[in-house]
Amino acid sequence: MRQHRRSWADYAVNSLLMMLALLTVLPFYNVFITSFADPAEVAKQQFYLIPTSFTLDSYKTLLDGSYVGRALANSLIVTLAGTFVNMLVTTCGAYALSKKGMPGRTVMMAGIVFTMLFSGGLIPYYLTIKNLHLINSYGAMIFPVAASTFFLIVMINQFRSIPPSLEESAKMDGANDIYILFRIVIPITKPTMAAITLFYAVARWNEWYNAMLFMTDTKKHPMQLFLRNMLADVTRMARDDMGATMMSQMTQTYPDGLKMASVIVTMVPIMLVYPFLQKYFSAGVTLGAVKE
Repeated sequence: MRQHRRSWADYAVNSLLMMLALLTVLPFYNVFITSFADPAEVAKQQFYLIPTSFTLDSYKTLLDGSYVGRALANSLIVTLAGTFVNMLVTTCGAYALSKKGMPGRTVMMAGIVFTMLFSGGLIPYYLTIKNLHLINSYGAMIFPVAASTFFLIVMINQFRSIPPSLEESAKMDGANDIYILFRIVIPITKPTMAAITLFYAVARWNEWYNAMLFMTDTKKHPMQLFLRNMLADVTRMARDDMGATMMSQMTQTYPDGLKMASVIVTMVPIMLVYPFLQKYFSAGVTLGAVKE
């Protein structure tokens, strides 16, 4: 087979793509090296791109104490429980709404789509959560976002693509709807389920807004809210939540290095999940988004 000769346009496009990739990776690289930076060495360079020193002081200060471990545990609880609730509500709701003979289906779909365009506002939202007695509970970060309208519609379209004859044959063998859903439909839609699960997990791991609104107890703050407060004011965070000992340590630590170390600690857990579910992205979301 004759090999294709590369033209100057191919090299130009490849070079442009490499430059764009470099620009994308550069911020992450800067965050990483700054988290290990010595403030004295950073001050000597106008643009700190080539590390000349290595120190773990920022990580030692960040991980010294129970506040980080507690925040990580809170984020882990919200991520695991929230993702389970998300997938349970989305899967069961999408399976029911995918049936054309379901009573009231049109009205329900109209109400669901309506939420994509309009909301009740912040004050009614807060009063609703308060009346449900979810203030200062993990439920305030889980139940208000129990389902995403977009992912629900994607899942509905995915379930509609399954041949009706498959479910009819299962019902002839005595299977009910719950058995069909969990033993037949879900295994068939595994790529879509895996992709949506990952998106839900990332959203729950990055949860901070509902925590900021409804969690007055700092012991229940997730990692993202802790990171937000630190990025806003490291000194205030140290004084309010970490104690006098941590305050004295922070004054001796590079502030930007401490912030970047917080970013790294927050990013690593969720990034470890991506390699295992990445293969389902194109096969999952694309397949579920195409309506026949």
